[in-house]
Amino acid sequence: MGATHPQYSECFPDGLVTGSCTDMIPQHGVNSQLQPAPYSVTTNPVIFKKGDSITVTIQGNSNSFTGFLLQARFVDGTGPLGSFTVPTVFTGLAQTLKCNGISNSAVSHTKKTAKSSIQVTWTAPTTDSLNNIQFSATFVRSYGTYWVGVKGPTVTYNETSAPANGVTTPNNGISSIGCGTSKVCFSQPANCDPSVTSPCYFMSAVAKSGDTAVQVEMTGISNGYIAIGFSDDQTMGNDDIYICGLGSNGQLQIQHAYSTGRSSPSILSLGNVSNVITSLSNGVISCSFTTLNPISTQRSIGSNCPYYLMLVYGSTSNENIQIHTKTFVSSSTANISSPGLVSTESFPPIVKAHGSLMLIAWMTTGNLGMIIAKYLKGMAKGEKCAGKDVWFVAHMSLMILTVAATSIAFILIFADVRDWSGGAHPVLGCIVMILALIQPTAAIFRCGPTDKWRFIFNWSHALNALLIKVLAVAAIFTGLILLDNTDNQWLVKVMGGFVGWEALLYILLEARRWWKHKDTTNDGSISTRVELLLLGVFFLGNLCFLVALLIGIGSQ
Repeated sequence: MGATHPQYSECFPDGLVTGSCTDMIPQHGVNSQLQPAPYSVTTNPVIFKKGDSITVTIQGNSNSFTGFLLQARFVDGTGPLGSFTVPTVFTGLAQTLKCNGISNSAVSHTKKTAKSSIQVTWTAPTTDSLNNIQFSATFVRSYGTYWVGVKGPTVTYNETSAPANGVTTPNNGISSIGCGTSKVCFSQPANCDPSVTSPCYFMSAVAKSGDTAVQVEMTGISNGYIAIGFSDDQTMGNDDIYICGLGSNGQLQIQHAYSTGRSSPSILSLGNVSNVITSLSNGVISCSFTTLNPISTQRSIGSNCPYYLMLVYGSTSNENIQIHTKTFVSSSTANISSPGLVSTESFPPIVKAHGSLMLIAWMTTGNLGMIIAKYLKGMAKGEKCAGKDVWFVAHMSLMILTVAATSIAFILIFADVRDWSGGAHPVLGCIVMILALIQPTAAIFRCGPTDKWRFIFNWSHALNALLIKVLAVAAIFTGLILLDNTDNQWLVKVMGGFVGWEALLYILLEARRWWKHKDTTNDGSISTRVELLLLGVFFLGNLCFLVALLIGIGSQ
């Protein structure tokens, strides 16, 4: 980068380019590239005070670079400030320079080998009058191809370096400012501001320069990646996707992908993506970038078409994304060339019907059927219905309804989803379905009441019922976690109260049965009336919890 030497790559492979400290322009006899640079500058944190240290990473998004020059400057400033140190791991690739009489005020390469990323530490001055700064870099790919003035995010000077109200602000510079007026925004919870609220899953997009460039932001808590998708519908498949995730080197990277179905998306060439800014702070992953790649789905191309917006997050393994932990989908389409707000998708009716049927089956009808079989065999003693004891007819009818509701719920969800996304929930649901079908099948072929082997059926029938109940409750909890888009997961909490109410009834009924065995003078009719009273009170409470959860499911 010598100001008087035209052969930068050849004459300064050692990176001693102090002659380019002021304008950061290598004198190659050719102009710098005008299209967006395939390189980025990121910082952590983005707030500093005097003497603070900031980690600065320069990296190629899809291309390596052979030479570079990095400085910190005041926003719109012309001279370097502060001092850099190079970690031991990068000493063979990077070195500090004395620019404008300030030692260690810039960093450059040491050799002409291809590099994908460099990470250094910058320390703020302790005596100067400080203000907001930006890190600026020149990247050289080859002698005739280089980019000047690739800037990182604005790093805010704040002598306290502490966010207001004790809230940790994600290190990303992403906020809801401009939502609805200058950019399209989509978030969960609705209308949250990621600069002040955590957790807040947020994305924004806005078309620039007449449908040729799209500026994108995304942020959210994740242990691996967050991703956004542009889709023709509200289901996975045929979606244009951008992923912000951890690479094998522990650094965040942007990937472009396309989803052709319900399997892992196909990773594409990153293409024409520039101005990449990434940060990872306190578990919050954030990325912003500008893309000139046209948005392309099965039926639409371009940023002036309406798309449903998707925002997902999940874990990564060896740089590969895993099945998403949770998905947020907009309830309506958005045209990103027309600023606006979109809200989270109301879950499809089939999903709500599935959840409602499973809830009714295993928290109400199944419950009552099992309670009657266990505690109320004395109900209407001697009375027959279709030649069977009344308690047995009631038990059988309720359990047939339970198995039928479970089967319908199972068919509905697998006909709609057709995959195993959702973690443990679909696995638990399948086991419940199988065991629920075994229960009546075994009952059909049971031996007679007086058979000497009847006890085997009785025990296995009871144990299988208990296992189904436990797994069904676990499946409902995991399903509500996936379904509940509220901040405090109130559906899950109500479900916890529901289970507690049921447990209380079982405790009271067990206590009542124990007392009956002790009291030899107990009147059977009075005992049955007490048990029926308990069952009636339980049913009223059960109905209250059930209605609350059904309303909650319907509102998602």
